[in-house]
Amino acid sequence: MPSHRGPRLAVAVLAVSALTTACGLSGATGTDGAGDADGPLKGTVTFATLQLKPTFTGYVNKVIADFEKKHPDVDVKWVDIPFQGAQEKITADAAAGTLPDVINLNPQFAQALATKGQFVDMDKAAADVKADYIPGAWQAFAVPGKPGSFGIPWYLTSEVTMYNKELFKKAGLATDKPPATFDELLADGEALSKAGKGGFYGIHPALENRFITDLAKQGVPILDASGKKWTFNTPAATAYLTKLVSAYRDGVYPKDSLTQDHTKETEAYQGGRIGLFPSGPNFLTIIKENASKIAAATGVGPQITGTSGVTNMSVMGLLVPRSSDNQPAAVAFAAYMANARNQLAFSKIVTVLPSVTKALKDPYFTSEGNASVEATARRISAAQIAKAQNLVPVQYDARVSQAVVGKVELALQGKLSPREALDQAVAAADAITAG
Repeated sequence: MPSHRGPRLAVAVLAVSALTTACGLSGATGTDGAGDADGPLKGTVTFATLQLKPTFTGYVNKVIADFEKKHPDVDVKWVDIPFQGAQEKITADAAAGTLPDVINLNPQFAQALATKGQFVDMDKAAADVKADYIPGAWQAFAVPGKPGSFGIPWYLTSEVTMYNKELFKKAGLATDKPPATFDELLADGEALSKAGKGGFYGIHPALENRFITDLAKQGVPILDASGKKWTFNTPAATAYLTKLVSAYRDGVYPKDSLTQDHTKETEAYQGGRIGLFPSGPNFLTIIKENASKIAAATGVGPQITGTSGVTNMSVMGLLVPRSSDNQPAAVAFAAYMANARNQLAFSKIVTVLPSVTKALKDPYFTSEGNASVEATARRISAAQIAKAQNLVPVQYDARVSQAVVGKVELALQGKLSPREALDQAVAAADAITAG
């Protein structure tokens, strides 16, 4: 699966130790929405998720039971697909015309099939519920250059900035003022690395997870309107990459971190080896489970962004293949699973955010709660999400990411100039997309 795969439930499974009782949404109607006007629903709906069992078995089975109670002539069959081999299985099922009726995917994972018209256009099939969702989340399932949207948003994450307050003290930084911009992030990272003298550093690059998103936050156009030409080799992108090259040369990043992924970044923060960790708030639970002392020293601030203030979100959705023999019931079930009440309940089980605007207005997201770092992160990320966008084009899949990051790594190593690296990255990405 691609590195920008949104709130991966493999992470969520690690973040949750037990299924808790879900709470309802005050004032929510709980109606199905899409499909209700087409008469009684009937038939079998096969619903496929990515590695939700066994942690979320109770929750999913309850939603299915509630839907079947409302529609006694519909039988929902739930299958859960392990991450390992999921992309190959879904691709093979698509070729054979045997995809499930409803499938849980992110935009990047689904885009190759969506480009070929494999999924139902939810702009039409679920038009009656579209207005319920955060516009940026709904738009995440649009393919540039093509009409419509191929998924109903299900759950989201919006990155926050976690930081080690003890390391901030050692670096002479204010423990109540985390960085909020890219320049502040690099400046604080430099201060941390100088104070650490090789014992700890400021930041981990996590290029595959962050580089293209960070360019988009700074207003760099990533892809043209046709969805076929990559455009991120701009003067602004060159200037930013030049800053990253300087940061790597000056020791802001650990020297062995250049080719490491987000998992290694998480391990580095948990081990007290880096002081700043921009990531999804769901990782707070993982840090607490694996490194209680680091968790106790962790503060949280808003997502790092550019002068425009735009923030990114990661999106997972529910898609209905055109090959489904029971599209009305499938669309109705997808809309029911992703309605305000059910999304709020899910958000109280695992640290994700709902994509329905009404659910985000619940006090669970708007108040500090118990004033814990988790409650603060939840409030911050929820406040960001209402205006956030999925800034990474669906075409930025694993192949494109690997090509781009490879060129960026060469720039950081001094083997290419920043401009050469970006020009070559765009050329490589264009070749992949054209192929």
